[in-house]
Amino acid sequence: MASPEFLRILHTESSLGWGGQEIRILTEAAALAARGHQIELLCPAESRIFEEAGRFGVQATACPIAWKNLRGLLHLRHALSQRKIDVLNTHSSTDSWLSAIACQTLANRPPIVRTRHISASLSSNPATRWLYTRATRHVVTTGERLRAQVMREVGLAGTNVTSVPTGVDISKFVPGDRADARRRTGLPPDKLVIGIVATLRSWKGHRYLIDAFVRLNRQDAHLVIVGDGPQAAALREQASRTTDPSRISFAGNQADVVPWLQSLDIFVLPSYANEGVPQALLQAMACGLPVVSTDAGSIDEILRSGQNGFLAKKQDVESLVRCLADLDASPDLRRRMGQVGRTLVTEIHSLARMADTMEQVFVSIAVTRRE
Repeated sequence: MASPEFLRILHTESSLGWGGQEIRILTEAAALAARGHQIELLCPAESRIFEEAGRFGVQATACPIAWKNLRGLLHLRHALSQRKIDVLNTHSSTDSWLSAIACQTLANRPPIVRTRHISASLSSNPATRWLYTRATRHVVTTGERLRAQVMREVGLAGTNVTSVPTGVDISKFVPGDRADARRRTGLPPDKLVIGIVATLRSWKGHRYLIDAFVRLNRQDAHLVIVGDGPQAAALREQASRTTDPSRISFAGNQADVVPWLQSLDIFVLPSYANEGVPQALLQAMACGLPVVSTDAGSIDEILRSGQNGFLAKKQDVESLVRCLADLDASPDLRRRMGQVGRTLVTEIHSLARMADTMEQVFVSIAVTRRE
């Protein structure tokens, strides 16, 4: 095998969607490739991550692993048998199961590191326990609460689980000139602008944010929703039904979200499920924004209520309104909270720190395999 200083790391991702998980995979992969490691991603040809990989400088190879079926299993097994791999890093349920089963049929099977990005509950049945405790060499979670959850739900020993919070590029996500950013995005130059950057999925809580924005009753405020997804039509209908549609902008997916974040006064992510440590929340904090969110997943590990933002109750419009009203009332509070958030990301959640920790995990697994 390669020396621990130069690893051959193969990622698998079966997801067809696009969000924080996929962005983390590509960002992390690019960071480790820049350190000299050989990185490749196997994913479905029709997936968004396959489309975006080149933009991140990550080598991606099409593999039909979107579904748990024999075709995907055989293709994946062939791919694994044709490659020299030091570590196999899986990310979603489907590719993790296919990888685990395929590896059982290989004489020189690579060790599996399973990154678990979300807080959805795990089954405690024997099959799932096998996947996490025997088929997988090590589990990485994106937060300490998720780490404790995995240990509790599948009986995994603490030495086999590492929390590696998502990191962001603090040289890219920076506070900027708000007036200039609004000229670039076309957002109103003279209004309080509240925003969210997230895939339009139900559990991200967009509908609660729209209701809270309307109830805030601030006629010179504007809400911008950046992202796309399955809830797009329903959210547009809700916006047109509850307020003047001109007060809410739907910006769709944006390849570069930095100017959109720099345009905001307040960032909100009212998720109520399935979160780890959200990428967008860290990006907003890195841009010096005060944030409002909930304690879904491991969010409360990065949002220190009263210091860099506020924690609202999940699925509670009135709680969101109170948080927004407090920030609306004090530009100085927004500025102070934004500074605290920027400092926290710089010190704890930088891209370099995430890459350092993931590299240590991969090296330790590779060394163990060699021994």
